[in-house]
Amino acid sequence: MTIPSETHPVGIIGGTGLTTLPGLEIIGEQLVETSWGVPSSALVEGRLGDQSVIFLSRHGNPHRIPPHQVNYRANIRALYDAGVRTVVGVNAVGGIHHDMGPAHVVIPDQLIDYTWGRPSTFFEDDLNEVTHIDFTWPYDAGARQILAEAARDVGAPFSDFGVYGATQGPRLETAAEIRRMERDGCDLVGMTGMPEAVLAAELGMRYVCLGLVVNWAAGKSEHIITMAEIEEAIEKGMSGVRGILTVSMAGLGKLTPLPQSS
Repeated sequence: MTIPSETHPVGIIGGTGLTTLPGLEIIGEQLVETSWGVPSSALVEGRLGDQSVIFLSRHGNPHRIPPHQVNYRANIRALYDAGVRTVVGVNAVGGIHHDMGPAHVVIPDQLIDYTWGRPSTFFEDDLNEVTHIDFTWPYDAGARQILAEAARDVGAPFSDFGVYGATQGPRLETAAEIRRMERDGCDLVGMTGMPEAVLAAELGMRYVCLGLVVNWAAGKSEHIITMAEIEEAIEKGMSGVRGILTVSMAGLGKLTPLPQSS
């Protein structure tokens, strides 16, 4: 996949409910391999409006890779090697905050990592020196603003704040775990937000999360969580997510690469 040096396509990582991206004018599709292994799916190169886009399905197509087994390093590296410098990670999440119910869109500004055992850095093995990156603000402010403006334009119910709590999965959480996360300050819970965000940061990429709430988190409703409930919320809310992506592409494509990217 060859990207002109003067342009930078926007990367979209699709999660549960977004294995493919309707409306994407597909130009090409390529299976690639990186020094960190094979990504979850082929890279699909296309256009949304006038913006060049590269789409990757986080869980594979068909949806088969559980959150704790996603090769996040290969996914992020493959997008970087294809010229992507701004990434939108689309995530299906559970709502903890009282305003973040099913089919609500969230553009979080912070996260807490509860995952364990996942390869979570490019900076290991054969290093000349130990590398620490600043991760104070895990989501790019400019990209967040563009997504929020797009959400207003399409009329999707959304929140432009929130703390994403990343859990290990693939099981859902207990009610006690959600109570603990709420005490910690989490507004939503998901299984794929980390290490995806930090890996993008290590490569100097702009990264932003576009979360769709697909269920109330454990203990936040009177009933147990069912796949039927999740599928209904995806069906109801995914049109808003697709609309936000389409409207935001032109603005995201105009963001300049961060100084540390190369």
